[in-house]
Amino acid sequence: MYSDVSIAGDPLALPHLLPPVPQHPSTVAEFAGLARAVAADRALWVPMVRYDATTRWYARLQTGPGYEVWLLSWLPGQGSGRHDHGASSGVLGVLRGTLREHALGAGGESTRVLTAGLQRAFAPGYVHEVVNDSLEPAVSVHVYFPGLTEMTPHGCTAGGRTEHQAAASVPAAPAGT
Repeated sequence: MYSDVSIAGDPLALPHLLPPVPQHPSTVAEFAGLARAVAADRALWVPMVRYDATTRWYARLQTGPGYEVWLLSWLPGQGSGRHDHGASSGVLGVLRGTLREHALGAGGESTRVLTAGLQRAFAPGYVHEVVNDSLEPAVSVHVYFPGLTEMTPHGCTAGGRTEHQAAASVPAAPAGT
């Protein structure tokens, strides 16, 4: 009876023995990894950054099967307004500066300060507002999966409650984060 297995040659040279290499991200962790890879590739995004005194600037960096990657810049005082991302999940990563996120969940409103290097992942229907309330410009990367096709603005009532408004179609660029 044989108890030892011996492999001749390099088993990694036989592609049929290896799991397939994914062609694109498919999990939240992989999308967060994609956002980190974009952040690390400063030669990709730094030359593209523009600032607009009237509105947040944005550019689509990349698309793949079922996802989009956007680059946004935020001057002091600029914000997204309270919104959700329709059926899309997402990852928001701060590349430069500081952003403040105001989120609305089952437990009420929460606030987070996001500085360069920090990420935030969110599910469909997540309601938040992102604001640059610092004195310095900020830059962020946003990965949406599936690609962002609609956003629902949420206004505040006089009592501070959130009021769901009609969903807005998103053309070629995200109106929020």
